[in-house]
Amino acid sequence: MTTFDEPTIVHTFRDDALGEHDAVGLAAAIRRGAVSPAEAARDARERVRSVDARLGAVQVHADGTGPAAGQGPADGTVQAAGTGGAFSGVPTFVKDNTDYQGLPTGHGSAAFRPRAAKQHAPFTRQLLSSGVTVLGKTRLPEFGFSPTTEYDGAEPVRNPWHTDYSAGGSSGGSAALVAAGAVPIAHANDGGGSIRIPAACCGLVGLKPSRGRVVASALGRQLPLDIISDGVVSRSVRDAAAFLAAAETYQRSPGLPPVGLVEGPSARRLRIGFLLDSPNGVHADASTRTAVTETVATLERLGHTVAPVELDMDPSFTDDFLTYWGMMSFLLGVTGRTLGADFDRRRMDGLSQGLREEYLRNWRRTPGVLRRLKRTKEAYAASFRGLDLVMSPVLAHTTPPIGHLSPTVPYAKLMERILAYVAFTPVDNVVGTPSISVPSASATPDGLPVGVMFAARPGAERKLLEIAFELEADRPFRRIQDQ
Repeated sequence: MTTFDEPTIVHTFRDDALGEHDAVGLAAAIRRGAVSPAEAARDARERVRSVDARLGAVQVHADGTGPAAGQGPADGTVQAAGTGGAFSGVPTFVKDNTDYQGLPTGHGSAAFRPRAAKQHAPFTRQLLSSGVTVLGKTRLPEFGFSPTTEYDGAEPVRNPWHTDYSAGGSSGGSAALVAAGAVPIAHANDGGGSIRIPAACCGLVGLKPSRGRVVASALGRQLPLDIISDGVVSRSVRDAAAFLAAAETYQRSPGLPPVGLVEGPSARRLRIGFLLDSPNGVHADASTRTAVTETVATLERLGHTVAPVELDMDPSFTDDFLTYWGMMSFLLGVTGRTLGADFDRRRMDGLSQGLREEYLRNWRRTPGVLRRLKRTKEAYAASFRGLDLVMSPVLAHTTPPIGHLSPTVPYAKLMERILAYVAFTPVDNVVGTPSISVPSASATPDGLPVGVMFAARPGAERKLLEIAFELEADRPFRRIQDQ
C-alpha cells in the first residue's frame, strides 16, 4: 500500500472561478456572467490535476491524458452540451462504465483494451441535456462489482477525507473528485449501492432514483431484472434535486409520478421507520449506530414521528442477490469480446472471477432466484405500510482502510467482508425503490464521514429530497475545507 508523508486530507478549494460553489451556484454565476464556461472548465482542470496524483480518481481526461492516455479525441477537445440547461457550463466527469463519444470505456477492467466509443450512451445524452461540460471519465472497480475502488496491480482511488481509506465504490472516482472540490458534481450509477456507498464514504449526497426515473442503461435493458440506476453525487441536496428535475425535463417516465424541481423542505411531518441492523442479521458498528440514533433524535426534534421498524425480507435474499451478482459476472465473461477483441476473462480480477465461479456452481438456482427477487417487492411494500420513509445506515460499518476489500484478498474472505459491509443498499435496487444517502452530523474517530440512508416507495423521490433538505438546513453538512 502506498503511504504519504503529506497530510491525509486532500482538497483543492481555492479562490478561482469555481470557488466554493455547488453546481447550482456555479451555473447561476455563469448565467449572470460572473464566470464564463471556459473559465470554469479551465479552473476545474487545474483543480483535478492538483489532487489526482494523491487520489487516483481520473481514468482519462478529455485531452486524452491519464491512465488511458492516447485513447481520447485526437484533437484534445470534448463536446459540451451547450447552453440553456440547469447546469449550463458546469464541469463534470462521466463514470468509465458509460459511453462518451470519442473517449474509451474501460469498465475498470484489465481484461481488454478499451476503444473509443462511437456514440454517447442514452444516459450520457440525458446528462448532457442539463448543460454540463464533460472533462473526462472517472475510475471504478472492475465492472462496478466492488464497494471499493481498488485493483489488482494498480493504485486505488483514495478518500480525500483520509487517503489511507477507501473512497467507496463503485462510483469511487466520481465521489473522490466531488468531495475534494475538483468538480461540483459527477456522474455515478448504482447496481447495489454504487451511488450511495461512495457518497457515504466521502460525505456527499447520493440519490439512487426509482427504476425507470432516468433512461435505462444498455446492461440494465438486457438483464431479467434491471437493478441499475444512473444519477450523480454532489455536495448539496439542491444539486441532487436540480439533476433529477433536469433529467425529468429531458425524458419523463410515464409510469412514475412527476417530481419537478424540489427546492426545500416540506411543512408536512412524516412517519419514519428506522432500523439499526440489516434484515439479514448484520449488526451495524458503534459509529454507524450513533449516526442513525443522532439522526432519529434530530428528526423527532423537527416534529417527525420516528419509530423502529422491521423489514420483512426472505431469508434467502442475500444468497439470491449474490447469485444474481455472479450471473452478471458470468455474462460479462461470455460477452466480453463485444467490449474488446482482445478480451480475456482470465485477466478479470479476483472478485469478478470468484463471482463467476460461484455462479457456475449455483446456476441451476437461477429461475428460483429470479422469482424470489421479483417477489421482494411485495414484502418490501408491506414493510412501508403506515410509513412515509424508512431510515437505516448506508453501510454496516464505517469506511474501511485501503486493502480491506481489495480484489487481491482471497475470494471467500473478501466476500465475507463485503457481506458484512454492504448489508442495506441492495434491496432498493432489486425492488426499484428510490433511496438517498446523506451525511450525518457525526464522524468516525478518524474524522471520516458517516452516511445515513432514507428509502421511499417507487416514485417518491420528492419526499427523499425534502427530508434531505431539512436535515441539511438544520445542521449543514461537514465541509472538507473546514477540517
